[in-house]
Amino acid sequence: MRLWRIEGDPSKEIIAAVARILERGGIALLPTDTIYGLHGLASDPKVPERIAQVKGRAEDKPFVVIAANVVQLRELGLLVPDVVERLWPAPLTAILSRGNGAPLAVRVPDSRWLRDLLELTGPLVSTSANRSGEPPITSIAELADDVRSALDAIVDGGVREAKPSAIVDFTEAEPRLIREGDPRFTQKLRKTLRKSL
Repeated sequence: MRLWRIEGDPSKEIIAAVARILERGGIALLPTDTIYGLHGLASDPKVPERIAQVKGRAEDKPFVVIAANVVQLRELGLLVPDVVERLWPAPLTAILSRGNGAPLAVRVPDSRWLRDLLELTGPLVSTSANRSGEPPITSIAELADDVRSALDAIVDGGVREAKPSAIVDFTEAEPRLIREGDPRFTQKLRKTLRKSL
């Protein structure tokens, strides 16, 4: 298992090294724009199974998919409304319709280095690093030993603020706010959604 401790954003060398681990089917713990999360290739069918086992949650419960940009999401068959494209990148998880399958929860993260990583790897499945039913992980020290032992890479970026992303369902004609995130962003989100209706 590789471990990098960073202050600020990771270097291009670290990003490239993490990308190589993920491309081999590895699972990485990464600091996101919200909390620490477990990540793996969305295109590898074995990865969601591994992450589900690590978290101790049902394998049929889908994970969020994060992408570098809207182009990557459209390549997955997702229908991205204009209002969502205008809001991203942001701490916004959007539930979107998919032409060839069930709706999917997706995000373009508000983190430049994470989007740089996604440019290299393509979309990643992403989920909070806590075991199911436990509080979100805001620092590496809070990581359960069995979760740590199952990982292939860790990027330790210090303490996160633990503000979860807002969640909005865009699969119906009218967007539905499911979870409020950071209050400042949620205020902007509500105004933008009102204007789009």
